[in-house]
Order: sequence, then structure tokens, then C-alpha cells
Amino acid sequence: MTHLLDPVRKAAAAAPERPARTAAARTARRKALLHWIAVHSLGIAAALFFVLPFVFVVLTSLMSDQQALTRDLTPNTWEWGNYERVFNTPGFLTWWRNTLLYAGLGTVLTVVSSIPVAYALAKFRFRGRKLSLMLVISMMMLPPQVVIIPMYLFWAKQMDLSGTLWPLIIPMAFGDAFSIFLLRQFLLTIPNEYLDAAKVDGCGEFRTLMKVVLPMARPGIAAIALFQFFAAWNDYFGPQIYASENPAAWTLSYGLESFKGAHHTDWNLTMAATVLVMAPVIAVFFFAQKAFVEGVTLTGVKG
Repeated sequence: MTHLLDPVRKAAAAAPERPARTAAARTARRKALLHWIAVHSLGIAAALFFVLPFVFVVLTSLMSDQQALTRDLTPNTWEWGNYERVFNTPGFLTWWRNTLLYAGLGTVLTVVSSIPVAYALAKFRFRGRKLSLMLVISMMMLPPQVVIIPMYLFWAKQMDLSGTLWPLIIPMAFGDAFSIFLLRQFLLTIPNEYLDAAKVDGCGEFRTLMKVVLPMARPGIAAIALFQFFAAWNDYFGPQIYASENPAAWTLSYGLESFKGAHHTDWNLTMAATVLVMAPVIAVFFFAQKAFVEGVTLTGVKG
């Protein structure tokens, strides 16, 4: 009879333990949540610091003229027509076309011209190699404002290209110091054994570069391409110097300043134009961020 009562006694003894275990598990989950918040609080604060201004710009761009810059945080009526009004502004599509030409063609020229130089500095052994690298680094430290006067005299007076974007695009065909240095650092991470194996198979330097190095260097190439595209897309100083006298050659960054001056009381339209200027850059980075981050993180592993 006693052995029949043992399971009942054990169940009765275990019954108070279940609520205790549940409370312990709940406490553990709460501690884990607090630990996660403590660890990521700085990241959350930084994310809000960068995201909230963009949210404010987007919401303001969808407000009416009377509601913009009031205490209201969200639009009473969603004015999607503001973007259409911006697009219909005379010259806006021209600014878009000029910016795409400047950023797109300039990026292609920079990448094509920087790859051979970076490859030579990373994989070739020649007299003056260190001096060449020091010259590239020195060019990175030289502010563009230092040489703007002689460059302007050359392009505007000698070449007669003022009022166009060609003084900004043509120099990109001769490489960019930052792109050369960044790509050179990435190419150093590629083992020389791959290049030696290609040469044993009969590949020359050009074929080795095209068939072996470039496929392995895609993240680094994507990184310098994005850096150059962003720099050209957001460039204000260059178009102001060379293209300010010709509205048909303005870019979005310079034209936006003119748009803001013409619509200084229509803040909803100004914010809509700002969103249209930022949107392509955000979209490009969103789709290429994996290659961009990989190219930057792998750069500088070897020196």
C-alpha cells in the first residue's frame, strides 16, 4: 500500500517547485533583456540620432504649406503631390541628368584609372615604389582648395571649359589618390600564390589582372566606386566653381541651394527636394552595403 502512495507524494512534493522554476525563468529573461538594452543602448541612441532627422524631413515633405514647420509631428493630409511639384520645377530634371553624368561617368573613370596604379603599387617591385606610395598619400593630405586657383585658370582660361562639368570629370580619368591607396591596401590581402599560379599557366600581367585579381578584388572595387559616387553626387564646391555661371550645367547639390532660395517659405517643397536628392544615394548604399562593408573591413589587413 505504501508503494502505491509514493507517486502521489512525489507529485505533491514537486508541485511547489514548478511556480518557482517559472519565476526563475521569468527573472532570467528579464535580466537578459536588461543586459541587451544596456549593451545596445549606445547603438540605439546613435541610430535614433541619425534616423530621426531623416524621418522629420520625410514627414515635413508630405505636409501642406500651412502645416509645415508647425508643432504637428505628422501630416494632417498626406500631400504626395509635393514631389510632383518639385519634379515639375524648371531645371530640376536637368540637374538630375547632370548629376548622373558627373557621378556615373566620374566613378567609372576613377575605378578604371585607379586599378592599374593600385595593382602596380601592391604587387610590383620596382625602384621608387615607396616614393610613389608616399606621393599618393601626400596627395590625399592636400586640400583641393589649395590648387583650385591654378586648376581654374587652366580649365577656364586655357581649355575654355568654364560653365561645364568637364573640368570635374576629366581629371578623374587620371586616378584618385584615396581610391588608389584604399584599393592598394585591399590588393595586399590577395596572396601572391594565386598570381604566381596564373603566370605559370602562361598568363601575362594584364591577363592575370583581368582574370585573377579583379574577381578577387570585387569588394574593394565596390568600396572605392561607392566612395567616389557619393563624393561626386554630394559635391557642391566643384560645381560652384566651374558651373555656377551656366544653370544648364548645375548639379542637384548646387541646384538645391537655388531651389531653397526660390522656395524659402515653402519648407515642405524644400524638404521634398531634399528627399529626392538623398534617395538615390540611400538606395545605392542599401543594395551595395554588403560589398561596401566587406571591402572596407578587409582593407588594411596587410601593410
